[in-house]
Amino acid sequence: MQVAVVTFDGFNELDSFIASALINRCRKDGLEAFITTPTPVVTSMNGVEVTGQRPMEFVTEAEVVLIGSGVKARDVVEDDRLIARLRLDPSRQLIGAQCSGALVLARLGLLADMPACTDVKTRPFVEAHGVTVLDTPFHAEGNIATAGGCLASQYLATWVMTRTLGEDAARGVLDYVAPVGENRETVERALSAVRSGESVLR
Repeated sequence: MQVAVVTFDGFNELDSFIASALINRCRKDGLEAFITTPTPVVTSMNGVEVTGQRPMEFVTEAEVVLIGSGVKARDVVEDDRLIARLRLDPSRQLIGAQCSGALVLARLGLLADMPACTDVKTRPFVEAHGVTVLDTPFHAEGNIATAGGCLASQYLATWVMTRTLGEDAARGVLDYVAPVGENRETVERALSAVRSGESVLR
C-alpha cells in the first residue's frame, strides 16, 4: 500500500515529515509513504529544500493521500491548474488533511457536510468555505480525515496505520517512537484521539 504525502512549496516540516516517518516504520508490512510534490524540489516555510520522491500525479495511484499544510495553502487553492492535478477518489482511497490541508479538501469539495479540524490561523478561511471547524485535534468520517495542530500529524498517521494494518501495527510504531518512560501514555493518547475522532456514516 502506497501513501502520498502531498507537500507543497512553503510546507510545514512537522506535518509532512512526522506523518511520513511514522508510516514508513511499517514498510516491512507493506505500507510505505512518499513525499509527493508538484515540482521536483519544494522549499519549506523555514527554508529547507526537499526533493520530492514522487510527482503530484502519484496521488491517483496511491491507496492513501495525506495533504500537508504550509504557509502558501491559500495560494494552492487559488491555483486551478494545481488543484486539477489532485484527482482524488474517497470511494477507493483514504484521504487525510493536516491543518491548512483542510482548505484543499474544501476546495476539492470533499468535505461536503463534514466538519473538519485545522489550525487556528487557517480556521477562518476553512469556515469561509462553509465548513464547520471543530475544537478537536482529529476527526474522520468514512475515508476522509482531518487533523489540526502540527503535532496532531501523529494522529493522522495513527489513523492511516490503524485503517490499513490494524491497531496492533499502530501500537508498535507509537511505542517505539514515544519519549522514554511515556510509552503507554503516548500510545493510548494517539489511539484515543483517533477513536474519539472517528464517526461511522450510516
